[in-house]
Amino acid sequence: MSHLTDFQTFLLLTILKIAVVLVITLTAVAYTVLLERKVLGRMQNRWGPSRVGPFGLLQPLADGIKLFLKEDLMPLASEPLLFILAPIIALTCALISIAVVPFGAVTHVTANGISVDMGTIADVNIGLLVILGITSIGVYGIALSGWSSNNKFALLGSLRATSQMISYELALGLSLVGVVLRAGSLRLRDIVASQSGHGLLSWNIFGGFQIVAFFIYLMAAYAETNRAPFDLPEAESELVAGYHTEYSSMKFAMFFMAEYANMITVACVATLLFLGGPTSPLGHLLPDNFGGPILSAVFPILWFVAKVLGFLLLYIWVRGTVPRFRYDQLMAFGWKFLLPVAILNILATSLVLALRG
Repeated sequence: MSHLTDFQTFLLLTILKIAVVLVITLTAVAYTVLLERKVLGRMQNRWGPSRVGPFGLLQPLADGIKLFLKEDLMPLASEPLLFILAPIIALTCALISIAVVPFGAVTHVTANGISVDMGTIADVNIGLLVILGITSIGVYGIALSGWSSNNKFALLGSLRATSQMISYELALGLSLVGVVLRAGSLRLRDIVASQSGHGLLSWNIFGGFQIVAFFIYLMAAYAETNRAPFDLPEAESELVAGYHTEYSSMKFAMFFMAEYANMITVACVATLLFLGGPTSPLGHLLPDNFGGPILSAVFPILWFVAKVLGFLLLYIWVRGTVPRFRYDQLMAFGWKFLLPVAILNILATSLVLALRG
């Protein structure tokens, strides 16, 4: 690569990072769907997908082929351009937010004199705000899908999604203030670094006394991603299928992929902010640099994946056990309970930090 300029080398390494992360994320989305179907099947005393491939492992591929080959329908009275753009906006915003997630330790790859951190795509100083901003924009895709469909059920579903976003975005954002105060930074790597050293006892959920903030984040994340028990925008018993009632083929699949990509993003953020990110839960008993340069690069990624997987399993567990809320209960829970508790958590965290300082 010696004939390449510094900019070209940097660009190639960055494109490589983006391609690897995109492939891994899309694969994780497909197999998160399979994981949910298998786990819910076991919880409900049935098998789940088991026919396509060994243990049903090729079911996501079969579903993808089926959706590609299905007829793509569009309502005659719809707004064609916005009808097509809506799922693209939803999926794009869901995938972009993963760009600032540090999924491993700082791992520099040097080529042609250029050193690039391969542990994240973009390490920005306001990474947390970037994720909150991009995920908030994603609701435009849902809102446009309901309006452009010219269907009353789809419109009601999109309006529900919008009101949920406004209600729970406040509580979710405020729940993270305590974590930011403790780390003194909005940079995700700094937040992770503030939780390293003593394993579990250094994590914000335990040593940082942010377990209340974690509960608020968890509840708000369920509502933000339209997941049970807060899946009111697509409540089939009330709205047929909600905002994507009129969608079929790959446009429907894009909404489906966006939902699960958002689940993965939420799990990644929870891991970074409350569970120590890619740091070892055993602290000095099994430090991150254990086993030489290769294992020291692999172990943080494995810890990170394990924590994200645990959070996703919690998502699935809640869906299989908790019934759907009524809409008035959903809104009251956000405005009358989560929001005041989030404010009290900020005051308590500020007081503790002031007394320690």
